[in-house]
Formats: sequence, C-alpha cells, structure tokens
Amino acid sequence: MDVILLTHTPNPDSLVAAAARICYRDVTAGELLRGEEENLSRRLIADLFTSGHMSTFEHVSFTFGVDGLSRVASHQLVRHRMASFSQQSQRYVKMSADPGAVIIPPSVSKNPEALSIFTETVRQSQEAYAELCALGIPKEDARFILPHGHSTRLVMTMNARELHHFFSLRLCRRAQWEIHELARRMLALCREVAPVLFDMAGPSCIFGECTESRNCGEPYKDMEDLLA
Repeated sequence: MDVILLTHTPNPDSLVAAAARICYRDVTAGELLRGEEENLSRRLIADLFTSGHMSTFEHVSFTFGVDGLSRVASHQLVRHRMASFSQQSQRYVKMSADPGAVIIPPSVSKNPEALSIFTETVRQSQEAYAELCALGIPKEDARFILPHGHSTRLVMTMNARELHHFFSLRLCRRAQWEIHELARRMLALCREVAPVLFDMAGPSCIFGECTESRNCGEPYKDMEDLLA
C-alpha cells in the first residue's frame, strides 16, 4: 500500500484557531489568522477538541492518494460519508493479470496451504476475466468474476473533523487490518503538517477508557505504540 498526502489547506493549525476566535472577537479574520501564525494557541485547539466544539475543524481539509488498497477496504472507506472519493474504475480500466494485483491477507500468507488455495483461485479468476474480455464481453461485465480483494487506486479528501472520527474508529485494534494500516499511515502524514490538530487523534484507549462495546483487551500504551 502506498499512501501520500497530495495537498492540504495551508496553515491548518492556525486557521482552525483563528476560526474559533472569530466568534468572540471584534477583529477581522485576516488579523486573527496572522496572530495565530505568529503565536499559535495550542491550548485553544485542545479545548475545542476536549469540549466537542469541533465545527472549526471543518474549515481545513486533506487530500490523500492511495495505491494498492483492496476493494474490500475501499468499500469500508465509502461508509465515511463526510468525505469525497475518486476511485479507479473497473468499468473502463482493464485489470492486471499479475497475481500481485490481488491483496493477500496476512492470515492467508502465513499459512502455506491457505496461500496455495488463495493464489490458485486468483489465477483462475484472472484467466477467466482475460478470456471473457477476449470474447468481447465488456470490462464492466467481465469484472464480476474478479476477486473482491483486487487492488485499486483512489483519491480521498476529508476535513479535519471527519478525519478525527475516522481515526477514532479505524485505529482501534478491532478494526480490519488493512483499513487500520491505511489510517495509521494517514495519521502520520497529518501529524507532519498539522501536529496540533492531530495531537489527540486516535482510538479512545490512548486518551482514556475504551469506548468500544467489545474491548480488545490490549489497549495502546501511547501514540508511539500506535504509530510504530
């Protein structure tokens, strides 16, 4: 999996703080932003987060490029409705016959017998796909036979508020392994450009008690443990 941060709102930490202050100060937004850029109020952003007043987090957005994610995981991604997605189309793009184009779960790759069954089934489905296309079957119909784990490419944009929600769910140890890894890489990228906004991002166990109905029994020790 390859995850890159394509673009983001400039000065995201400062902009969120300035947007919060505009509600209570009789000065221009430009003046507030310049003030925050010179002396960022980390405490203000922390107070916004802990008090649940996160509407100002919606003013900044982050756009990611993701390559090598399975359609199993991308189907989970689109459940986050406060986001925008542009995904490679299997209707127009002919899928690769390379066995590596299908994501292999770690539980399968660690079991030689399971791996043999998996790879043989992938080979058969890819051959059938190629044969259907050769017979003139449209790609949009031939794709029905492809494995659900076929890799895909996409561009995804979320605002900071939705990213916090995404990280709280998908960085839990109980999250599916692939989307967990995607979230881990996304958080690392976000913390590079907006360290204050994402200082408290992550699953509930890092900042207090677990809020999941089914506890994994293995909470993270700290952020370094999560991002390791």
